[in-house]
Amino acid sequence: MSLNLVKSQKTFGGFTNVYEHDSNATGTKMTISIFLPPASTDAGTKLPVVYWLSGLTCSHLNFIEKAGAQRVAAELGLVLVCPDTSPRGHPSIEGENDSYDFGSAAGFYVDATTDAWKVNYNMYTYVTKELPTVVQGNLPVDGTRASIFGHSMGGHGALSLGLKNPGMFKSVSAFAPICNPCECPWGQKAFTGYFGADNKSMWEAHDSTHLVKDFKSATGAPLKILCDQGTADNFFTDGQLLPEAFVAASTQNKDVEVTMRMQEGYDHSYFFISSFVEDHLRFHAQELGC
Repeated sequence: MSLNLVKSQKTFGGFTNVYEHDSNATGTKMTISIFLPPASTDAGTKLPVVYWLSGLTCSHLNFIEKAGAQRVAAELGLVLVCPDTSPRGHPSIEGENDSYDFGSAAGFYVDATTDAWKVNYNMYTYVTKELPTVVQGNLPVDGTRASIFGHSMGGHGALSLGLKNPGMFKSVSAFAPICNPCECPWGQKAFTGYFGADNKSMWEAHDSTHLVKDFKSATGAPLKILCDQGTADNFFTDGQLLPEAFVAASTQNKDVEVTMRMQEGYDHSYFFISSFVEDHLRFHAQELGC
């Protein structure tokens, strides 16, 4: 499967590119932003990759344009891959664009099972199978050295995908993740729509607070997870994120090593993300052997 280059802009000696490709997982065209560091032009080089999953209302552009990550990624030799947050524009799905927290831009990184959504809303398969295959097949990326991080809904995605796939990612991190979607309004709405109200086993299979209890390391070493949560985040204070539940669950499992940093006065925005993104990139670079 090939990538079609839509746009390329030189950035810190590397390139911030936008690509499109036809997706078998979603049945739509998908768009990806990818930063290739200067080292990507070296002949025969295969570089470590960090996947970023964005949150509700976002697209492939939010992180790459607002986080200020390219400077550090260029220094560390990290490829950054930023997929879209859902399939888009499928005319047969009624209500796809009716709300900000379900449907378009709100795929929750799951494979839907309900009839209306299961054909196209397969973001779990897209991110864990198709996207890595496309990236590794077209770009100088070492698939054995991959990590993942994300924000809010994308933080949920990073945590849950990392915990559901031992060995796929060397490290996991998140900003203000939805840690316990079974118990918060955002998660309950999404999981009801994508899985059905009575399919609670599937809900729990994508809830990081449930997953972290039973995670088994593929290497024998604990999976390191770094999270940052702002204390002035209104979604945190409104009970949408529930990091305390995730931390409590993680303490029961020696196969994970969770660091949850409460950042005083920070909110849910990209001002928060840009303040600590360097920490996250250096955390991943260390685990990736950079």
